[in-house]
Amino acid sequence: METYQELAKSVVISAKKNRLLRYDDALKLVGTGRSAFVFRIEASSKAIKVFFPEFTYIAKEEADIYKALQDISYFPTIYDAGPNYIVMDYIEGRTLFECVNQGFPITSEHIDEIDRALSMALERGLNPSDIHLRNIFITATNEIKLIDVARFRQTKDCTQWNDLKAVYSHYYTKRYFPKKIPATVMNTVAFFYKKQLIPHQLSASKMD
Repeated sequence: METYQELAKSVVISAKKNRLLRYDDALKLVGTGRSAFVFRIEASSKAIKVFFPEFTYIAKEEADIYKALQDISYFPTIYDAGPNYIVMDYIEGRTLFECVNQGFPITSEHIDEIDRALSMALERGLNPSDIHLRNIFITATNEIKLIDVARFRQTKDCTQWNDLKAVYSHYYTKRYFPKKIPATVMNTVAFFYKKQLIPHQLSASKMD
């Protein structure tokens, strides 16, 4: 198999609109984010995250943060990093977004585990931020994993996780609250939240 660096170089992204043009046959596209494409590396339990040309500066920042979290089981192990890529564990499971969309239950134990993970990151001098439903996984073995930690060093106070917990306790846990919600509904609520048209702490917002 090619080296991680060679695999990263095989990913060609257009400078215009960040369209994915081509990539090595050993890679399988599994996700597209605001700043990168994520691929599973064939015949392995690893993923490679390749950043868009204008966001390559995030690669080192995110790699450094992952390294600071390496012995905390709630975060993926990082195996390599380069100028525009990171190689880490591929996580088998569902994001919280997928759980809500598919009707897979999120328990109070899951919420407690996420709290514990974020507290452990705080103890490392980090400031967990931009915590939303697409960067928290419940794995196939019912464990919690968090990804996309690039904003864990920002200094501003981020209320996203507290808002999510407020939604969970005030709405999700109630019998009448639907446990299976269309993605379009969640995306719409998230849009209004980001525009600050829904009050923090009591919004169904962070279904983002």
